[in-house]
Amino acid sequence: MKIRTVLALICLLHLSAVRAEVTIEQCVEKAIANYPAIKRYNLIEAAKDIELSDINKSWLPKIAVYGQVTGQNIVPSFPEAFSGVLQNMGQEMKGMGKIQYKAGVDLSQTIWDGGTSKAQREMNRTHEDVQRASLDVELYQVRQRVENIYFAMLLTREQIRQSLVTHGLLCDNLDKLRSMYRNGVAMQSDIDMVEAQALTVNQTIIQAQSALDSYRRALELFIGESLENDTIAMPTGEMPLDANPDRPELKLFECRLRYNEAVDRLADSSLMPRIGLFAQGYYGYPGFNYFQSMMNRDMSFNIIAGVKVAWNIDSFYTKNNKSKKTAINAAEIAADRETFLFNTHIQSTLQSETIKGIRDMMKDDSRIVLLRSNVRMAAESQLANGVIDITALLTKISDENIAKLASKYHEILLLQEIYKLKYTLDR
Repeated sequence: MKIRTVLALICLLHLSAVRAEVTIEQCVEKAIANYPAIKRYNLIEAAKDIELSDINKSWLPKIAVYGQVTGQNIVPSFPEAFSGVLQNMGQEMKGMGKIQYKAGVDLSQTIWDGGTSKAQREMNRTHEDVQRASLDVELYQVRQRVENIYFAMLLTREQIRQSLVTHGLLCDNLDKLRSMYRNGVAMQSDIDMVEAQALTVNQTIIQAQSALDSYRRALELFIGESLENDTIAMPTGEMPLDANPDRPELKLFECRLRYNEAVDRLADSSLMPRIGLFAQGYYGYPGFNYFQSMMNRDMSFNIIAGVKVAWNIDSFYTKNNKSKKTAINAAEIAADRETFLFNTHIQSTLQSETIKGIRDMMKDDSRIVLLRSNVRMAAESQLANGVIDITALLTKISDENIAKLASKYHEILLLQEIYKLKYTLDR
C-alpha cells in the first residue's frame, strides 16, 4: 500500500511537470470562440446589410406596369344640339365608348424624403449595435462559468495531492505498527485503525478524482478540445489597478440610448414633406384628348409627367406623444445604468474586503502548517516510545492534513476572489 501511494504521488507530480499547461485566460478565450451563440455575430451583420440594402433601394425609381378594361354606364358626351350641327356638316360623332381599356406604366422617383431614409439607416445601425452589445453581455457570462469550473479543478486537484501525502503518512505509520506488532509492542487493533483510516483517505482520493474528471469534461465541452494531455496552470494573483468598471453592460446602455435617439429622429423626419418626380404613360382608349376619343374609338399613346409634393400632417398629431415615449425610454435606460453601476460598486467593494480578509488570514497559514507538522512528527516518535496511543497520532495526522489543505485552499480562494473582482470590473 505504501509503494502504490508513493508511485501515485510521483506520477501525479510528474504529469503536472511534463504536461503542457493551459492557462485560465486561454480557456476563457477558447470557450467564447467555441460558444454556439458567437455565430450570431455573422447573422447580425448579414441582417444589417440586407436592411440597409432595402433602405438604399427606396431611392431607386419605382415602376408599375398595369393593364385594365372597364365598363361604364355613363360617359362624357356632346350636347345634342352640337352633335346635330356636326352631322349637318357631314361629321359623324360616335361619342365616348362605355368600354374602355388601356395598358400603361407608372414611374415615380423620390427627390427628397424628408430625411426618412437617413434616419432609417441610423436606426438600423444603432439596432445592430444593440444586438451586438447584447451578445457581448451573453458571451461575457461564459467567462464566469469557465472560471468557476477552472478554480473547482484547482481545489479538487489540491485536495487529491494533500490526500495522497496523508495516505503516504498513514502507510508509513502502518508499516511501523506492523513492525512493532511483530516485536510485541503494538496491538492488532492499532494496525486495523490505521489501515481503516488509510482506506478512508483512499476513498476520498477516488471520489475527488471522479469530481476532477467531471470538471475536466465540462471544461472540455466549453473549450471544444481535449485536456487529457494538458494540465491547468495556477493563475497569477494580480489585483486590478482601476476600480472603475468597464463591463459590456455599459456599452449596451450606450447603444440603447443611441438607438432611442435614432427612433426620435425618425419620428422628426415624418413631419417633413416628400418631393418626387412622376410620369405616367399608357396606350389605350380613351386618350387624354377626349374630343378625339369621342370622334373615333382608336387607341392612342398618352403620357404625363411632373413634380409631386406630399405632406402628411397626421404625424403632427402623434409627434408629441412619440417624443414623450423616447424621453421616458431614455430615463429608464439611465436609471438601469445607474442601478448597474451602484450594484457593481457594492459588489466590487465586498470582493475587495473579502480579498483583504483572506490575505490577513493567510499570514498565519505557513506557521500553522509548520506547527502541525512538528506535532505530528513528535506524535510519531511518542507512539514508537509508547507514550501515546494510535488514536492521538491519527488526530495529529488529520490536523496536519487539514492545515495543509486549508493553506492551499486559502491560496486558491484568494486567486478565485481576485478573478471574481476582475470579472466584476472587466479587467
